[in-house]
Amino acid sequence: MNILFLAHRAPTAPDRGDRIRSFHVLRHLSTRARVHVVAFDEGEAPRPDLPIASWTVIPRTKSRPRALAEALATGKPVSLTAFADPALTAAVAGTPYDRVYCFSGQMAQHVPAGAPLVMDFVDVDSAKFAQLAADRRGPMAWLYAREARLLARIERETAARAHASLFVSEAEADLFRAQGGSGHIDAIGNGIDARHFDPAIVAPAPGAAGQGPLVVFTGQMDYQPNIDAVRWFVADALPRLPDIRFAIVGRAPTAAVRALASSRVIVTGEVADTRPWLAAAAACVAPLDLARGVQNKVLEAMAMARPVLVTPAAAEGIDHGGTIRVAPRETFAGALTDLLTAPGDGGRAARARVLARYDWSARLAPLDALLGLARAEAA
Repeated sequence: MNILFLAHRAPTAPDRGDRIRSFHVLRHLSTRARVHVVAFDEGEAPRPDLPIASWTVIPRTKSRPRALAEALATGKPVSLTAFADPALTAAVAGTPYDRVYCFSGQMAQHVPAGAPLVMDFVDVDSAKFAQLAADRRGPMAWLYAREARLLARIERETAARAHASLFVSEAEADLFRAQGGSGHIDAIGNGIDARHFDPAIVAPAPGAAGQGPLVVFTGQMDYQPNIDAVRWFVADALPRLPDIRFAIVGRAPTAAVRALASSRVIVTGEVADTRPWLAAAAACVAPLDLARGVQNKVLEAMAMARPVLVTPAAAEGIDHGGTIRVAPRETFAGALTDLLTAPGDGGRAARARVLARYDWSARLAPLDALLGLARAEAA
């Protein structure tokens, strides 16, 4: 079977949230079918060491102002115009397929009419923009509300023509149903490579050494919910925690994030490997106010057997079984003090939970039936 794998960002090394899921899906499918990847990327996108039938990556150079101008001129959501490109559409037209696996709603516009489609939305993006609109004022509130409204319509239309629509958690799937999503809607959660995220094989980062316990946040640092989370933590929680240091570990920190650096706040920028920073952490935090789906940063911290504290939004979709602690922002600083004072088993139960429930092979097994791979292999 030929599977066309469409992605808004090339599924190369699993080094950021979206690529973690897309890479492991690609790895799973490439052992079962002839997979043809057509994707965008902002820079160099090395082909992963997987048995891929063909690999086509289109540079994505469209600026945000241009995407916004096109959206306002055409009445489309910016999420679509940002990823509209005739070069990618042409690449799709020249690629053989029996099934299409489309990763991220922005790419559905490139799926040929009538193609057998499994649509991996991952999250309900329109809901994210609706929440951003509620938290803003003025022109940005209007723009986010417009994006939420238009994108929600596109999401429903896409689901109506898909063989199956996938989300990263039951909560996201239920939210989509509540917003009028139709057709076969299912949840296939994210997993973790626990053999890679293993505290037994990783030494703490030398740059993490210092006076006082180190608390670590990991993530893509030009992503607005992550930016908001660390800015809130530094402004609100850190002053109540005089003895700790805080490390913000992740690529592409914005100017606002870099400005947080101080004697108590480390902003690493991109690192080759986040595991040494996780290994050095007395605790890992995810004080997110806006979170969609399953947070890989939380699974990775659990796999590394770290004590973990998250907000309810960051815990949503993770079957942690009480092995991590959850507190709203109002009581977050106090809960972190308690966690650092009494870390319990030091995160060993959290790692055991990950090993038992979040192995990628088990998580992705339902894809075989959805794409007809089980039937194809039997034949």
